Amino acid sequence: MPVEYLTEVQEQRYGRYVGEPSPEQLARYFHLDDEDRKLIRERRGDHNRLGFGVQIGTVRFLGTFLSDPINIPIGVIRYVAEQLTIADPGCITHYAERVQTHQDHAQEIRKRYDYTEWSSPLGGFALTRFLYARAWIGTERPSVLFDLATAWLLDKKVLLPGVTTLTRLISAVRERVAERLWQRLSQSITPEQQTDLDGLLARAGTSRITNLERLRRAPTRASAPVLVAALARLSEVRHLGTNTLDLANVPASRIKALAHYAVTTKAQNIANLTPDRRTATLVSLVHTLTMTAQDDALDVLDMLMRDLLARSVRTGRKERLRTLRDLDQAALYLAEQTEKVITPDWSDEQVRTFLNEKQVKIAEAVATIYDIARPPDDNYHQEVVERYPTVRRFLPSLLRTISWSSNEAGKPVLDAMNFLRDLEGRKHPDLSAAPMEVVPVSWKRYVAPVGQSVDRRYYTLCVMARLQEAMRRHDVFVIQSTRWGDPRAKLLTGAAWESARPTLCQSLGRKAEPKLEREELSRRLDEAYRRVAGCFPTNPAARIEKVKNKAGQEQDTLVLTGLEKVEEPDSLHLLRHRIARRLPTVDLPELLLEIQARTGFASEFSHISEGGSRVDDLPTSICAVLIAQACNIGLTPLVRKGIPALERDRLSYVQQNYIRPETLSRANARLVDYQAQIPLAQAWGGGEVASADGLRFLVPLRTLNAGPNPKYFGTGRGITLINYTSDQFSGFKNIVVTGTLRDSLAVLEGLLNQETGLRPKELMTDTASYADIIFGLFHLLGYQFSPRLADIGSTRFWRIDKAAHYGVLNDLARHTIDTDLIEDNWEDLLRVAGSLKMGTVNVTDLLRALQGGGRPSTLGRAIGELGRIAKTLFLLSYISDEAYRRRILIQLNKGESRHSLARATFFGQKGEVRQRYREGQEEQLGALGLVVNAIVLWNTLYMNRAVEDMRERGMAVLSEDVERLSPLGYDHVNLLGRYTFSLSEEVRQGAFHPLRELEETVQEERQPEQKESEETSQDEATA
Repeated sequence: MPVEYLTEVQEQRYGRYVGEPSPEQLARYFHLDDEDRKLIRERRGDHNRLGFGVQIGTVRFLGTFLSDPINIPIGVIRYVAEQLTIADPGCITHYAERVQTHQDHAQEIRKRYDYTEWSSPLGGFALTRFLYARAWIGTERPSVLFDLATAWLLDKKVLLPGVTTLTRLISAVRERVAERLWQRLSQSITPEQQTDLDGLLARAGTSRITNLERLRRAPTRASAPVLVAALARLSEVRHLGTNTLDLANVPASRIKALAHYAVTTKAQNIANLTPDRRTATLVSLVHTLTMTAQDDALDVLDMLMRDLLARSVRTGRKERLRTLRDLDQAALYLAEQTEKVITPDWSDEQVRTFLNEKQVKIAEAVATIYDIARPPDDNYHQEVVERYPTVRRFLPSLLRTISWSSNEAGKPVLDAMNFLRDLEGRKHPDLSAAPMEVVPVSWKRYVAPVGQSVDRRYYTLCVMARLQEAMRRHDVFVIQSTRWGDPRAKLLTGAAWESARPTLCQSLGRKAEPKLEREELSRRLDEAYRRVAGCFPTNPAARIEKVKNKAGQEQDTLVLTGLEKVEEPDSLHLLRHRIARRLPTVDLPELLLEIQARTGFASEFSHISEGGSRVDDLPTSICAVLIAQACNIGLTPLVRKGIPALERDRLSYVQQNYIRPETLSRANARLVDYQAQIPLAQAWGGGEVASADGLRFLVPLRTLNAGPNPKYFGTGRGITLINYTSDQFSGFKNIVVTGTLRDSLAVLEGLLNQETGLRPKELMTDTASYADIIFGLFHLLGYQFSPRLADIGSTRFWRIDKAAHYGVLNDLARHTIDTDLIEDNWEDLLRVAGSLKMGTVNVTDLLRALQGGGRPSTLGRAIGELGRIAKTLFLLSYISDEAYRRRILIQLNKGESRHSLARATFFGQKGEVRQRYREGQEEQLGALGLVVNAIVLWNTLYMNRAVEDMRERGMAVLSEDVERLSPLGYDHVNLLGRYTFSLSEEVRQGAFHPLRELEETVQEERQPEQKESEETSQDEATA
């Protein structure tokens, strides 16, 4: 059926009332102005006037007329009746008795208010053009296009057609757009390129895999042979020639969608497509693969150079430890002889005689010290030269294949790379003209020793080490690259920035003039200092102590006492106990199916080819695959022969074609938005506060997307899942990062790029995410950054007014803000904020470029300087407000408790992630986040029912106790075994599981002191 892609909610809302309109909707659509009242007064009888007025509001609100004009919420009838001073709203029942009357009224309203029929040229034809344009430039799902079409019809005052008519139109438009895309891409290549593309579907020589499958395989480890193979792969992809095609008129999103399908589906499926679609799919794949293969090669280079340098350091330290005894012996001998020589009783003749006697041994000791001891700036570069053969193995291919670009800071590295490229092929190259600006002081003693020529080995290794540093800072970059490009080139410029600038300043609350912004910040900072200094003597948690600094001088240091534990009242223990006894026991598959029945989240999983569902009972298969991924157990425990939705082939098909990061994100957004509507969740928070924390996973496979960290992964490598948790316990965003990337590089990304209806304004993290530049970006974008500080005594306080006196805090605020740096770069600061807000640049890549690997750019220093003001404002609130500190702690505990639930769910294969590629890791951990959210939502629903049940029975339920409940318990959820995937028909239709029966009378008669110990032990098991 054409309407199969619509959700149940969309079908119910289309052209109908769903519940009572909100007060804002009543005021917007059902308010009658003077013209409306004049037209209504022409009717005879209250019932006709009321019916006519209700029909005016209905067509404005719904975009159509109802066949039964009085089948509307009573609140609407009363609202219109009050405006028309009709005492008896019930008289409208007489209006429905005469069908011809309300049909005539509908026709008159159409003419008077210029409503257009669907069949007119301004109706269906104009909508078709609108939908065609949207479908061409984007990849919105049919259900999203349906909502957009409905909104367009309402805005253009076109009466809604039937739901089948509209869904068929959307399907037809999407098919036409797809055919146009396939034709345009297939016609853009030459016959020779067509032959090469068709060859991708043939087997690679005697191998059993096709050329396409071979090229799709990304490298999984870092070594010189792997890098050479990755560069050869890139050259082979470039040889196909699609990177030279002019695809400027084809939306990038459409090419990306086709390429994604080609990457994940089997080559046989692509071969079975129609000719135009097959060619378009291959063109999109190769066009995208040109960039991804280049990024893969650069990833290998980055990891290889990092490991090479780290291995050299380890070798140097090991050698140093081995020779340390010889160094000590030589140094002590030299010290003993020197002590004798400087004896004041000795004459010059005695000294000369002594030195002549000890000359040989002293010379040996000096030689030993020079041989073993290292300068303070030494980084074990001597050991790096042993890795030169490794670098020579891939360097010619690297210089031949990759074309570099740079900004001004990376120009020395780029010049050196070009010089090395010119040296290739020469047997006896002359290095006298080698650019030496790239060589730092620590390398010069090896690259160009005094009186000697440039050593090619050391020079090459130095340039490669500096190249890796510059790549990470994005001072050296590759033009057509996603991960190694120049993020600064994506900032808004020219007319686009000028048009967005006024709106951005207004929406973010920033002043366009830097002087006005500085005055505002100066005033706020001054007021905050004086307020906190005034109440500091009455603050029992904070004190200032004199501590000696490194120079031996005493200076003021802040000491902040930790928060004391808040005792939980007996009423909270009793409430938790009662709720735990009421929660039904449930198997995880049944829980997931019930949440699907209530929210319809499975409808967000579309086929990767953008087609409709071709299988029956798809939600069951999707839930099974989600459990296989989230529990880390694979598909085998979920397979059930004889049940089509759970056959292995079906589950494998669904896993390959429906489970993707974007579909997981959309489904997760539906769960988060559903959770936000539950009264119990609203008691926990309004969704404006969130926290971010990392969950570590060991990856025991060879993969590029995993990094070392002995603290978390021992001798292995792993990844980190940064999870964003709202104050309603829902996880609204997941980001997978390699190894243990510092959280400060990613904390802002979760707020800027998330699809839920939540709009957090404050983010809380632990100390690892703290950085001045992060405070600056949060301030520019209108967010509040609230980290939990482990050592506030080492934190600097900053001031703007040097002459101001802040009482007890005056010596603490001994550092001054460079406001000139902020003012001089204010325009660029606003441009960064606008680019991040509009999504033209990735925040993580931009941060790397601004921070410059420890040497921030001028713009980065300006943002950091602004961040010091925002940080100081935060610190002043942090030390003076205990409730604020406790609120940060509570929110962070929510995220950490959610991690415990995630660990319990992800129990298979020792809790290790065994996916080689970034995409597979994101899919698996995205499924984990979705299933955890489903458990949280299920718990919230039944806890809400339990609270309502207790209140209906007259039990005391305190609001302050309800606010301290948590939906993260899982003792009542069977996470292990019994994957039956059956749901009772009553629950499928919207009913709830019955709460467990309790002997409440007996429970209430028992004395609190008799049951306290028992309740406490059960609380620990169920909380």
